[in-house]
Amino acid sequence: MKTLAILWGIKNSNTLKSKANYLAKMGKLIKIRYGLYALDENYAKFELAGKLLSPSYVSLETVLGMEGVIFQYSEEVISISNTTRNYEIDGKAYRYRKMKDIILFEKAGINFFDNQAIASKERAFLDMIYLSKNYYFDNLRSIDWEKCRLLAKLYKNKNLVERLEEYNKIYKKHYVE
Repeated sequence: MKTLAILWGIKNSNTLKSKANYLAKMGKLIKIRYGLYALDENYAKFELAGKLLSPSYVSLETVLGMEGVIFQYSEEVISISNTTRNYEIDGKAYRYRKMKDIILFEKAGINFFDNQAIASKERAFLDMIYLSKNYYFDNLRSIDWEKCRLLAKLYKNKNLVERLEEYNKIYKKHYVE
């Protein structure tokens, strides 16, 4: 609604709601959820993920699948937030996994563009091994281990660093030797 208020120059929230609801009824806007509208069905799914629950950023299986680190493709958009929550919008699942605020609010390893916040491959990898102790990754070739070591400091978690080094050993055993 804030974006619509700026675009239309409307300051009164009741007027803004009335206009948005009217345009949705007329088919000029698509009401996605309370207070969220789109111009057509081709809205940015990752941008919607950030608007459904804020603060959040797209990570975990969504990023790792796009980057080829895991091969199990999922239509779900999985994000990190300060609460665990699930939504279904237009048949697509939006899942949020809880992370401590000290990690969530750290911007290192998160790419921001076009109103979207998306973890880098390395940040998504660290998020995954932080939340899931024994996760299986299909392809560790593209992981930048030095970037991971630098980003791992943000988590302030000794166990995460140990798990990172275990995965690095697996990588070296299967791909380097």
